[in-house]
Amino acid sequence: MEDNSVKIRRMKELIPILDKAAAAYYQGDGEIMSNFEYDAFYDELDALEKETGVVLSGSPTVKVGYEVASSLPKKDHPSPMLSLAKTKDRGELRSWLGSQRGLLSWKLDGLTVVLTYEGGELKEALTRGDGTTGEVITQNALTFVNVPHRIAYKGELVLRGEAVISYADFESINALIEDDTQKYKNPRNLCSGSVRQLDPSVTKSRKVRFIAFALVSAKDESVEFDFKNSNENKYIFLKDQGFDVVEYKVTDEGHIEDDIADFSRRIEANPYPSDGLVLLYDDIAYGVSLGRTAKAPKNAMAFKWQDETALTHLKYVEWSPSRTGLINPVAVFDPVELEGTTVTRASVHNISIVEELKLGIGDEISVYKANMIIPQIAANLTLSGNLPIPDKCPACGADTKIVSENDTKTLVCTNPACPAKQIKSFELYCSKEAMNIEGLSEQTLEKFIARGFIREFDDLYHLERHADEIKQMEGFGEKSMKKLLDAVEKSRDTQLSRFLCAIGIPGIGVTNAKNISRHFDGDFEALVAADEEELKAIDKVGDVMAADIVSFFSDEGRLDMIRRVLNELRLASEAAIATDTAISGLTFVVTGSLNTYANRNELKAYIESMGGKVTGSVTAKTDFLINNDTTSNSSKNKTAKQLNIPIISEEEFRERFT
Repeated sequence: MEDNSVKIRRMKELIPILDKAAAAYYQGDGEIMSNFEYDAFYDELDALEKETGVVLSGSPTVKVGYEVASSLPKKDHPSPMLSLAKTKDRGELRSWLGSQRGLLSWKLDGLTVVLTYEGGELKEALTRGDGTTGEVITQNALTFVNVPHRIAYKGELVLRGEAVISYADFESINALIEDDTQKYKNPRNLCSGSVRQLDPSVTKSRKVRFIAFALVSAKDESVEFDFKNSNENKYIFLKDQGFDVVEYKVTDEGHIEDDIADFSRRIEANPYPSDGLVLLYDDIAYGVSLGRTAKAPKNAMAFKWQDETALTHLKYVEWSPSRTGLINPVAVFDPVELEGTTVTRASVHNISIVEELKLGIGDEISVYKANMIIPQIAANLTLSGNLPIPDKCPACGADTKIVSENDTKTLVCTNPACPAKQIKSFELYCSKEAMNIEGLSEQTLEKFIARGFIREFDDLYHLERHADEIKQMEGFGEKSMKKLLDAVEKSRDTQLSRFLCAIGIPGIGVTNAKNISRHFDGDFEALVAADEEELKAIDKVGDVMAADIVSFFSDEGRLDMIRRVLNELRLASEAAIATDTAISGLTFVVTGSLNTYANRNELKAYIESMGGKVTGSVTAKTDFLINNDTTSNSSKNKTAKQLNIPIISEEEFRERFT
């Protein structure tokens, strides 16, 4: 079993390497490895699949076509899928376990799915449905990120698991949706809709994962697998077939409460939503002997998080404008301790909820953390209902209006030019490749814009006017305020190329900005005065880009704003790129911490000034990987070794190239 798991781990490393190379080749980005290298990796993966009998989802050795369904067919489960008995009492869970050995695992909050394999192939996938009848989602399950298309076991295998979408993927998917009213409320809702799509390509785009939590049956007339009366051995068996199995701890009566505490401490680090834990008897025969009730099996019990509530008083509601124009209410209350952390804020989401809770300033409210993570208002004990709804947008001062859609009332800003709707432009301005103002994250920018501190770029250089208010905000204080003002001051000394990246000219990235800046010797007014013909004479500036630049600066209002910002800056000349150095023409990747350079950006700037190139990932075109931990097993080191690319330390780089 151990040998198989090592091979499967290697397969999981090879698939993204091959996938990235194929994407670069077929999508016109150029080859990142030779055909010889690709074939070697492909053959290694193919051999491992034959040795293990496992073919993982996404393997380039399998080409799958997905059929769009007009509706999802229904099918009865062979036996009813029952719900587990639940408790919130740790002592009750300990007593239930008694002298037995147990397996304590996450109770994942997604959509339960049943998979059936025959002859090593995925034959069928069903949703839980109502427990008796489920929906057939076989084509969709084949698109899950980690569901094996083929396994080593050739008998009939039936297993259950939870289809889930990670918090990180949920945030990424939501970030692509500009309309806040259309964003998904939580990963579970998104997952449920994704799994039950009629078009499998939509399911695939949602990055659904399957986490196995139960082996229902394994029937093979030719081979009898002995699980030695242990549910843990079933988990190990599933892992060796290539399945991701729910994280679990082996526990007993003496350790169960400590193990519950450990899970509760780690819930915020868990990548997938969880609404509790499951305790399963490890002894299979003992669990079966207990039978079941009409509603629940007796071999397992669910532990639901006890919602810890606290009473506090509403201080005020912060009305936070968003990029879509929605102005979202956030309740700010006297600090309370919940689940080991201090909580002072909770989203109220919309006007309808404000009205349902009958909120008013000074009201006594009960708050809790949903699933031990998200602060929520449970109830309002005062019910004063006197909370004023703002008639002006906090970010721009324009009129607001209440909009009702699908029986939900929301507050919106009526100004199409509201700075809150331009958050991405401010985020770009402050980014590392642009003005590099540390401490002004998207979240912080949204807060400052919502309070009216920032309306245009030049306002960033006068945040000291709002220092007293900022220092009172959550996450800020005297030290953080000084650090932010220092970062703003540092950004005043810059180059035209960075500024051109910052102001959002269409199509202008780092390289083009540097070429343009060098052509005009850092003279902004010369750039503004240039026509399309002069711009097209610059390296890598074509017809479309030249026209976009001229159009961008032809807007007098925008140009006036840009000149006001330039008055806040001190532009240095653009250094010429050296072309006859030892670095010229070489491509580097930098990873890990540095000792002599302040950060990776400083080293990157030096390499580029010497005619070299720095990229983010190791490919066949990389000449050197710079990593002070040359012997580590990081993914970049592994890829470099596979491609025979030298791994050098920072000291070696300085010896050879400076």
